[in-house]
Amino acid sequence: MQHKVTYLWKEPRAHCSYRSAVSLHGHTNHSRESLYFIAEYANYHPWLRGFLSSLDREARRKSDIVLDFQRAHWTPPLPALAAFQLERDQIEQKLDVASMVSITDHDNIEAPMLLRVVPEARRIPVSTEWSVPYRDTILHLGIHNLPSARAEAVMPQLKAFTAKPDEAELAALLLMLHEMPDVLIVLNHPMWDLAHIGRQRHEHTVGGFLADLGMFIHALELGGLRSWEENQRVLHLAEGWNQIVIGGGDRHGCEPGAVLNLTNAESFTEFVHEIRKKHVSHVLLMPQYAEPHAMRVVQTFIDIIQEYPDFPDGSRRWDERTYHPDSTGALRPLCTLWEKTPGFLNVTFAGFRLLTADPVRRAVHKAFGQPERELRFSLGQGQ
Repeated sequence: MQHKVTYLWKEPRAHCSYRSAVSLHGHTNHSRESLYFIAEYANYHPWLRGFLSSLDREARRKSDIVLDFQRAHWTPPLPALAAFQLERDQIEQKLDVASMVSITDHDNIEAPMLLRVVPEARRIPVSTEWSVPYRDTILHLGIHNLPSARAEAVMPQLKAFTAKPDEAELAALLLMLHEMPDVLIVLNHPMWDLAHIGRQRHEHTVGGFLADLGMFIHALELGGLRSWEENQRVLHLAEGWNQIVIGGGDRHGCEPGAVLNLTNAESFTEFVHEIRKKHVSHVLLMPQYAEPHAMRVVQTFIDIIQEYPDFPDGSRRWDERTYHPDSTGALRPLCTLWEKTPGFLNVTFAGFRLLTADPVRRAVHKAFGQPERELRFSLGQGQ
């Protein structure tokens, strides 16, 4: 097993001896992103809990709508083709190598199936990010390169497990996927405590997952939107379980994936075989990863709430891309449930936009972006 991690800003010619670069784990407007984190955050902040209670009372009084963050969701702004082009262009224009792009929306394959009828994207693999409730936490598995003939039959099985988890069924499903020789199974951002159960408890559960089912996992992900410290813990986890690491962007906004993979493979299937059979990986961190993590998260949020005048009707504004049950329980865009955006949201969003102003950016860089702080993340170059 050999994995290597390179920083492009330190080794600007690191990619020159490779034929291709691979972008894994990007999202499009076909991805349904839960808003339940708002309710969970409110559990720890009384001021927000009180505010949401008053908002709920007002919504009930005016429209009989009950706040339901469990069912409410938002979608990333980029359509499938724009997301594909963003990732492809970063690779081909900045690195001048061939590109491979695998889009993994949450629990669906709509984007890659649509893209396969577009000539420039016809070779895109059929992939998804599978939500896996496991014991007391939630894991995300990148399932890349499903066989075209079987993908639409496989997805209902994965969704059924997500809706009604069962550990015996999980083992059977992972075995089924593992036995497809061209499929790549990646444990995405394994150290991210999505269920908010606490870092120690989450990491203990991840260890249990790898102990019981790690034989079906082909790689652990170094995430493009995860912090240096968290990715360092992923590397330690991989070393402890003799797993290889690969890069995934986890892009939800308009910044192309910050972590890519270098390869001499000529096809995505050949790249999968490099990981699964040869256990060889070269992860490339792009310059945007060296930017302060907090600012990158803020920029992603701004991408999400941004208005896109050139997009089709119904997808231009954030409240057209955010959905909530109406009084009958039917999911509808927020813009159809209110006459105008609430003032407190306008103020909040304006505050976030202010953070991206040049003077604020310079101050953040000065405070948090010194190379000696960021580059303490010292990944091993091979093993």
